[in-house]
Amino acid sequence: MQFRFVGCGDAFGSGGRFNTCFHVTGDNANFLIDCGATSLVALKRQAVDLNAIRTIFVTHFHADHFGGLPPFILDAQFFSKRTGPLTVVGPPGTEDWLVRALETAFPGSSTVFRKFETRLVELEPKTPADIDGVTVTGCRVSHGNPRGPFFGYRFEVEGRVIAYTGDTEGTDALVDLGRNADLFVAEAYFRDKKVPLHLDLASLEERLDEISPKRLVLTHMSEEMLARRDEVPYECAEDGLVLTL
Repeated sequence: MQFRFVGCGDAFGSGGRFNTCFHVTGDNANFLIDCGATSLVALKRQAVDLNAIRTIFVTHFHADHFGGLPPFILDAQFFSKRTGPLTVVGPPGTEDWLVRALETAFPGSSTVFRKFETRLVELEPKTPADIDGVTVTGCRVSHGNPRGPFFGYRFEVEGRVIAYTGDTEGTDALVDLGRNADLFVAEAYFRDKKVPLHLDLASLEERLDEISPKRLVLTHMSEEMLARRDEVPYECAEDGLVLTL
């Protein structure tokens, strides 16, 4: 199984990185975790087969995690010539947010007939769901107004457990989310500085013994955090980095 950091940047292009988008492939699995605004460019630059992607799991509806869905869907219709179904999975409100995003980006695009089926699945927190060969559990995290909502994800796929914090403040919810995961991908926006809505590495380290992941990779780093990478005793994501699990 492979885990590719198609994009690992924040909302503001820190370090010249693409917005968040991870690509997971296995014997049968083929899915994205988040699809930020720059993701279609990044996917094409890295020669990812777009039509082979079966599912896109969205953590929340901010542009750097969700804004790439309209161009991905329109490219599938007009250029990639997709015929197989695409499943979009996210927190409650995903269907409404997708329609709004499509209409904002490309007015009229939400009602255009597509040559492929688009399936929408809205998850309830802490309720495992089996989707396209993946067992996924969404967990509410703390990234702003509860109306978000904002999810971290725990995936069980082909004998592996992959967990991702999404964007969040330090919260005890991360312990169950990432516990003993084969791969735990965690936001580390700052090294020590605590700010609302985002996870700093120091807050993560307070819970790391309890989480006890088999492998930890830090992502979604600010310019300040990127400048201090050499001080960090953990793996750090890079655009295009591919891990074998």
